Amino acid sequence: MDRDIKYLKGVGDARAKILASELDIHTFRDLLYYFPSRHVDRSKFYHIRDLYGVEMPYIQIRGKFLNFVKEGEGRKQRLTAAFTDGDRLCQVTWFSKIQTIAGMYRPGVEYVLFGKPSFKFNAWQFVHPEIEAYDPSRPPEGFRGIYGLTEILRKRGFTSRLMQTLTSNLLNTLSLDKIPETLPAEIIKERNLIPLGKALLGMHRPESPAHLQKAMERLKFEELFYLELHILEFSRKRNLQLKGHVLTKVGEAFNRFYSSVLPFPLTGAQKRVLREIREDMRTGRQMNRLLQGDVGSGKTLVAFMTMLLAVDNGLQAALMAPTEILAAQHAVTLEEWASRIGVKVALLTGSTRVAERRRIAEGLKSGEISIIVGTHALIEDAVEFRNLGVAVIDEQHRFGVAQRARLWSKSQTAPHVLVMTATPIPRTLAMTVYGDLDVSVIDELPPGRKPIQTWLRYDDNRNEVYRHVWNELRAGRQVYIVYPLISESEKLDLKSAEEGYQRICEIFRGVSVSLVHGRMKPAEKDAQMQRFVSGETRILVATTVIEVGVNVPNASVMIIENAERFGLSQLHQLRGRVGRGADLSYCILMSKHQISADTKKRLGIMTETTDGFLISEADLKLRGPGDMEGTQQSGLAFSLKVSNLARDGQIVAVARDTASRILDGRMLLMPDSIAVINRELGVRFSRSIDWSRIS
Repeated sequence: MDRDIKYLKGVGDARAKILASELDIHTFRDLLYYFPSRHVDRSKFYHIRDLYGVEMPYIQIRGKFLNFVKEGEGRKQRLTAAFTDGDRLCQVTWFSKIQTIAGMYRPGVEYVLFGKPSFKFNAWQFVHPEIEAYDPSRPPEGFRGIYGLTEILRKRGFTSRLMQTLTSNLLNTLSLDKIPETLPAEIIKERNLIPLGKALLGMHRPESPAHLQKAMERLKFEELFYLELHILEFSRKRNLQLKGHVLTKVGEAFNRFYSSVLPFPLTGAQKRVLREIREDMRTGRQMNRLLQGDVGSGKTLVAFMTMLLAVDNGLQAALMAPTEILAAQHAVTLEEWASRIGVKVALLTGSTRVAERRRIAEGLKSGEISIIVGTHALIEDAVEFRNLGVAVIDEQHRFGVAQRARLWSKSQTAPHVLVMTATPIPRTLAMTVYGDLDVSVIDELPPGRKPIQTWLRYDDNRNEVYRHVWNELRAGRQVYIVYPLISESEKLDLKSAEEGYQRICEIFRGVSVSLVHGRMKPAEKDAQMQRFVSGETRILVATTVIEVGVNVPNASVMIIENAERFGLSQLHQLRGRVGRGADLSYCILMSKHQISADTKKRLGIMTETTDGFLISEADLKLRGPGDMEGTQQSGLAFSLKVSNLARDGQIVAVARDTASRILDGRMLLMPDSIAVINRELGVRFSRSIDWSRIS
């Protein structure tokens, strides 16, 4: 299992190097656990007349090429061919290795063509399909795995067929029935799981759909069991080791704010979350809580009241935000509230002048400043607290784990930590990815908020959209227009912010327009953003840099160009930039007419609901957890190879329960089984954890 992959038949030194660099495959074990991304039934041949709909699976067709035609010059050259099954025609296209392919296939010879068909320009097309000569004497293949490949691998001659051959060579080399078990016998029996060797064979070379299903059940459970065991043990050890400030007092600052300053009555959800936070902070262990809540749900108010609990107990509080604009906006809000109850708030960012920075440093060290709001500047060595009791991290996925830890380390006793996000995280993902955090959810909006109207419009509706924008501008309101690209691209047929800025300036003559994108210098970008925040400019043309951290209550329209290119969670975040004032607000999704059924469904969800949690569940199901914002810094120590946190929520729950019973001693294991767990955790996780406490 640990043998170098170069010694496998068909690999060698050159292929071993590229498998290592592209797929992280170094050993026989790595290849064995590189599973197909999907499985297809190669026992059936389709006819071209049987093809249907917008989205077809991978299929195979038997037939002959009629001709080959080279088109274009240089990099834009391509090779097309007409292929017939004897009844209808389809087109086959290649964009690379044209000279080689042109010499490989001949008209009139019978071939098997395998690939994913798409319907364009009134014809079915295949792009770079797998092709092999038809051999009537060879029996049908049955189920076959399709292996994911990178572009570099494809350029080096790797195909799914080659990966299948290499995997077959490996399966023929190994004695799968002798591979050591990776789950305790007690769990295998309880869950009625098939042996590991049979599961691995079923993933690469299933005998039937039932064999494949059983293989996936076994490997999904195993993967999620070890993930949950790792997270639960880490969380429990952390809770035992980290002691926090004991905050028992609800004093003058909190009570004065609650009775005299509170801008609106707390919702039931806000009250529930505050109770959860108070319960945490008086236990003597460090609070480590994730606060989820949609845009406008009142997370900042809850965070401020949490900070007042620290102040009432003689401690300081800090709020760290990812951008200067967001930090400044938080500071304005908090200063307005705090000044009315005699609590001192300061703002520290990269732009703070040296003299002011020195004054703030002295105020924090002496305890004169009770609450500090800032950016990464808060974690600089020069910043020292007298006694930091609560640290609030806003949009926490924008900060690395090490950055957050540096803020926490500025106190001898670990401060209570509240991390906030406006990106709602589905329960299965939060339970796993943020397994070391307790989760609080604000799932109500304050009364009086008007839901944002969301429309889906196409390019030929553009005049109607611009008429609506004019109406809003005449009413004194402001508008965002977001583009997927900064500048024009030859490869992508998408609208760009720079091009859009020119066009918007022409269409809305006499209206001041700002442009913001990621290539601008920070000072220039902040200046343009500030012009829009102050109302000096009425339209802000931007890329997704404005996704987080811009609060302009007067903005009532958000137009998202090429909305089909964005994920649901990102669209929801962008939509959250409007609807912050008393006026009815609109989010207009602009899209091409020609989009897939899945994309239409995704955009349709946006028009049907403004519930961030429903949207995040749908996004997870459509796109998978790899695309969810923020998971890169979540603490997942290995990637999920077979399970999907959206679709496998039931297995997540069972795996978590099994892991919890083992840690609690409610499921007793034999010494051999404990050894199996320790060995497997050593293989799966690079971070060492003392697992000897499992008994």
